[in-house]
Amino acid sequence: MKRLLAYALLGSILAVPAAYAAKKPGDMATDFKARASLAGKEFDFSLKDALAKGPVVVYFYPAAYTKGCNIEAHTFAENKEKFDAAGATIIGVSHDTIAKLNQFSSDPEYCAGKFPVASDADGSISKSYDLKVNGPREGAKDSKGNDITTAFTERTTFVITPDHKIASTFSSTDDGISPADHVEKSLALVQSMKKK
Repeated sequence: MKRLLAYALLGSILAVPAAYAAKKPGDMATDFKARASLAGKEFDFSLKDALAKGPVVVYFYPAAYTKGCNIEAHTFAENKEKFDAAGATIIGVSHDTIAKLNQFSSDPEYCAGKFPVASDADGSISKSYDLKVNGPREGAKDSKGNDITTAFTERTTFVITPDHKIASTFSSTDDGISPADHVEKSLALVQSMKKK
């Protein structure tokens, strides 16, 4: 029976489309440190330190002050207390500069000072999670009318357990879920982990 389950699992892994190369459930999460901002104040974020406190939701998003990213940040902020109750930490990651993230993290319409966002300016964190880094889109502007000059990573969320394993991966590109669904699905998962 165990062998059949192992083969079934292997088959489901092999059936995953090649376009979706992100780390999968069961993979080890890559530890990272990054300059981050919480309520406009910079600090050094460490995934290892956050995991010592409980599960961590690491969500990669294309760019601050863009439509889907604004919705996602606002939805995470609205649900922050529920994540806290489940013992989970939230960290957003983008290629934005730390100066831009200082504004975004404190903006009452978006992060509202409730959770940190980290700068992956060189794309090394994204790449360590096997995410594709795309160059800046020519002529792209944020919701404030500013040119977006940084690279971006497609919206992908990882729920990571305290033993550094990825419990789940959600991708807007491959799973077709909305920015708000990333929040809902990751919240449901950390809440179920709390109950166990």
